[in-house]
Amino acid sequence: MIADSLATATERMTKAVDVAKDDFSTVRTGRANPQLFQRILVDYYGTPTPLAQLASLQNPEARTLVITPYDKSALKDIEKAIVAAPNLGATPNNDGTIIRVTMPELNEERRREYVKIVRSKAEDARVSIRNIRRKAKDELDALKSEVGDDEVARAEKELESITKKHTDQVDEALGRKEAELLEV
Repeated sequence: MIADSLATATERMTKAVDVAKDDFSTVRTGRANPQLFQRILVDYYGTPTPLAQLASLQNPEARTLVITPYDKSALKDIEKAIVAAPNLGATPNNDGTIIRVTMPELNEERRREYVKIVRSKAEDARVSIRNIRRKAKDELDALKSEVGDDEVARAEKELESITKKHTDQVDEALGRKEAELLEV
């Protein structure tokens, strides 16, 4: 019972760390990266569809991304979604068959904004991990009558170390991303 609660909490915390790292990868650093466009949803025949399902993304140059839609009728919708995407700052150029997206140079102010965004995403991940810890602690407290106070106390200490390990992983990923963003 206790082992199951701890295993579930560990698994969920690991997923929270993975989501945070994935979120960090969507914040651009200086190069045009197809991952930046991963979360863009295009209104395709009335259904929000991920851009990656509607087009191929290629990176021919450092600051340029070429988007080739599988269905040419979706060209305008894709362009509209890119313009509306928050925190991208990109300008798409539509030539009728492909869309070229040129990413602007990052200035110091924009880099600082991206650092704030990344810190916010890291805090969201930490909150998620703490919520998982709280839920697991509640489960452990419910088991006190069945297994005893000593076993629950040991499990809570282990839960705290698991929580610390996962929040440290988020902080480490945050540090790497901040250094990457502030590198000129």
